[in-house]
Parts: sequence; C-alpha cells; structure tokens
Amino acid sequence: MKTKLWFLLGTLALLLTGCQSKNNSGSAQQLNLMQTSDLLSLDTSQHADLPTWNTLENSMEGLYRADKHNQPQAAMATKVVQPTNQGKTYTFSLRKNAKWSNGEPVVAQDFVTAWRRSVSSKAQSGYNYIFSGIQNADAISKGQKAPRKLGVKALDKHTLQVQLEHPMPYFNKMMVMPAFFPQNRTALKKFKSHYGTQSKYLYYNGPFKVTKWTGDNDSWVLMRNKYYYDKKQIHLNKIKYLVVKDANTAHELFSQNKLDDATITGVTAKELQGSKNLIHEKKAGNYYLRVNVRNNQPLANAKMRQAINLAIDRQALTKNILADGSLPASTYTAKDLSIDPTTKKDFAQETTPQQTYNVKQARTLWDEGRQEANLPKKLTLKVLGDDQTITKNVAEFLQDELQHNLPGVKVQIRNVPDKTASSETRSGQFNLSQTLWLADFADPISFMGILNSDNPQNYGKYHDDQFDQLYQKAILDSSNNQQAYWQTLRQMQARLNESMPVIPLYQMVESHLVNPKLQGVLRHPVGEDDYTRAYLK
Repeated sequence: MKTKLWFLLGTLALLLTGCQSKNNSGSAQQLNLMQTSDLLSLDTSQHADLPTWNTLENSMEGLYRADKHNQPQAAMATKVVQPTNQGKTYTFSLRKNAKWSNGEPVVAQDFVTAWRRSVSSKAQSGYNYIFSGIQNADAISKGQKAPRKLGVKALDKHTLQVQLEHPMPYFNKMMVMPAFFPQNRTALKKFKSHYGTQSKYLYYNGPFKVTKWTGDNDSWVLMRNKYYYDKKQIHLNKIKYLVVKDANTAHELFSQNKLDDATITGVTAKELQGSKNLIHEKKAGNYYLRVNVRNNQPLANAKMRQAINLAIDRQALTKNILADGSLPASTYTAKDLSIDPTTKKDFAQETTPQQTYNVKQARTLWDEGRQEANLPKKLTLKVLGDDQTITKNVAEFLQDELQHNLPGVKVQIRNVPDKTASSETRSGQFNLSQTLWLADFADPISFMGILNSDNPQNYGKYHDDQFDQLYQKAILDSSNNQQAYWQTLRQMQARLNESMPVIPLYQMVESHLVNPKLQGVLRHPVGEDDYTRAYLK
C-alpha cells in the first residue's frame, strides 16, 4: 500500500508538473516576432495597414475572432449570432466579464463609438467603406449624414444591435476584422488627438496590451492584459515585435535565436528552401502595381496599361527575384480566396485572361496608346514603393522589364520609408505604386470594393461607370441570387482584365523560418495570423 501510494503521488506530481509547464509558462515565455515595415498608428479609425492590424490582432478583440478553420467564433460576443428581420438585423449579446486594460468593462457603446469614428468622412484609415451596407454608412462616409445616424446602437450595456440596409451573407465573417474592433471611450476623451499615436495612448481589451512604442521606434512589446477574460488560454508572458526590412537580417536574427518566426524572401529564401525550419504560408492576397489613372497622367490610356501588364514576365519574377514560393498573379483577385459555387472553380482561375505575357503585343499596344494619348516617344514612369529590400528588388526587376520591353520607356524608382510612400500614394505622386491587397474576408467582393470609384482607398482614382454599376448590382444580388451574384463578380473581374487599373504581379506566399518549439499559432490565409494562444513547448 505504501509503495503504491508513493507511486501514485509521484505520478500525480509529474502530471501536475506537465500541466504547470504549459499553463504557467506564461510567466517566463517570450515570443519574438518581426514586421517588415514600420508601425505608424494603433488607431483603426485613422490608419490601416499590416503592421497596425497584425499588432492589434494580438492585443485587441472584436465581436468574433477567427478559429483554426478561419471561421468566426465568439470573442466579445457570447456567440455567433444569426440575423433576424430577413437578414437585416444582428443583435449581439456581449460577455459581461470582458474588460479593458484599465479595468473598465467592455460595453456595447464602445463598439458604437468606434464604428461612428471609423465610418465618418473625417476618418483617415481609408476603411470607412467597409461599413457599407450598414444603415446610412455610405451617406455618412460621403459627409451627407452625421455619424450618429449609423445603424448601430447599444440597446443596453451589454447588447449591441446592427441594422443593415440589405442582407449581407458575409457580415459575420467581417466581424473578425480589426476595422470593427471597439474603442475605449475613456481613452478617447483622455488622449484626444494623441489617441493611438503611441502605445500608452490606448487601452486594450485583448489578451495583451502594447507597450514601449513611442510612435516612431522600430520595436514594441506586448505584455499580458491582467484583465483579459480568458487568461487560462494565454501561455505567453510577452510578445516582442521588431521591424526587419531585410531578409538576410531576418535570417541572421533567427539563427541567433532572436526571432521565433522570421519572414524571408529573395536570395535568402531561395538558399533556405531545404531548411527543416521553413514553412510556406499561402495568403489570399496579391501584390500589384496600382496605376495612377487621373486624366493628366500618362497611364490614363487603357492600352498603355494593358501594354505594361503584358510586358512583365511574372514567372521570372517569382522564380528568380522572390524565390520564396510566391506564385505569379494574373488577376487582381487572388487565387485560393474562394470557389465559385456556381461553377465549382477557383474564382481567380476561371477569370484569368488568355494572355498574361506577350512582349510583341505589349509593344504594339504601347505605341497605339501613346499615339492616342498624344504623348512623346520617350516617356519616364515613376514607380513608388516602400524601402523594404524585397520591394526594391521587385522595383529593379520591373525597371529592367519595362525599359527593355517597351519602346522609349525610362523607369524611375522611388523607394522611401512606408510613411512617406503612403503619403505620396494618397496624394497621387506616382505613375505606378507597389502595393498589396490581402483579403479581409473570403469573398471576391473584398477585392472589388476598393476599386469602386467612391472608395477612399482608390488612390489611383479609377472611375469606370460599368464597373461601378456591376459592383452595386453584386451587393444587391449577394443575398438573394447566388447565380446572378457570381456571374456579376466574373463580369467585374473581366472588366478589370480589360481596363487594367491595377496590374497584378504575384500572389502572397510567405516563407517563414519558425522555431520548432513554437506551437498554437493560428495561421489564417485571410486576415492576420493569431499568436495569442501560442506557446513554446
């Protein structure tokens, strides 16, 4: 009996130690991550890019968060709700134990306040369009109605109700996006214009809170939020972010155990394709050239845009320059985003144009378009991009391709810090700008929306009546006629293939060097990766 008792006690101790090593690992564990560009803001109403959203994905929560199958699951809401009123009313019950990092409860009015700020015509994020479909959102974004007229209200402290103008079958999927996160009203009143400009000028309702970001430094730290409602699921004590713009530097930091997850590209990625620590993360996003199609710009002519599209050898770009598993992109909409349920085919695959690379045809179109636009034989084009190494390498490849394949063309490259590139893009100081669109939710309409002429992120100022009409038709068809909806989406992509306001380059497939001890990461093809439940085993 005594021997058996000691054996049982010893076994119990081992089991408790095993559980403790994971559940208490948060007291010691630190995860080191990187971003490839600078963090410019934490205010979702004023800014939206990958560093901002990646950081907030791990420090804030909306009504839902995406699960391992990329489906919405309850977060601030107690459950995933089904709409009433023929698909036009969503009523969310909020969990009563959710708190901000300052100890205040998360309440329905925090969502109302945030959404009103973000949909306002004064919002600078470029994402007020994402609220389209919510009652009065379009009119508010245009400055025609006050933000308080938005179809969202707090029925009581923990009940949020949203009224739509028409059914939106993908509305629940959208609720995982940082654009719909709540904002603490005390922080907004206290910090005013400073809100979100530094980590200390914000309160957080997620598992972590952001610290040590002063607004212009290249590193910041996420510390555990002691008020988070689900602390038992959080094993990390700290997440440290570092801005690393060069793939070789990322590799070196990974080799020195200073990064647990490093993104690599180009020559570095090519040399490490056999590494046991390498994973490929396919994303439903495309890198492309945004074209400035304003009337006084040389590329306002569609034939000249078509010529640029046909002059780029994307196979050579992805194989020789990127070398990280990225795939050539022939359509604005990314592959692997969605299957057209009416044809059972990948949407991007079925809408791919017949010709994607034809230098002879490109030269013919270039000359025809140049003459139609009454432009000189020699023409200089400015390609704008950020200052990441891979962006520079892609720009140099494009420079060589266009100068070699199009008669009389000279390409001027301008790679500048992300803040400057963003400012110059918004003000139209470019002919072509390198950019990425990563789908917000798994539907082609997520891509199409930003090329609508009214969209604030339509920085190239593409305005096409046919495309706009198709977009509005798709929105109305989305809830009641699946056959018509997908037919309209195909027509929209066909119109973009013809008018070329954006020139697709390659699909986002990230090469990551990952610490083999890192577990629990939710890697989402749509949206941002979730490290909140991660741990080092």
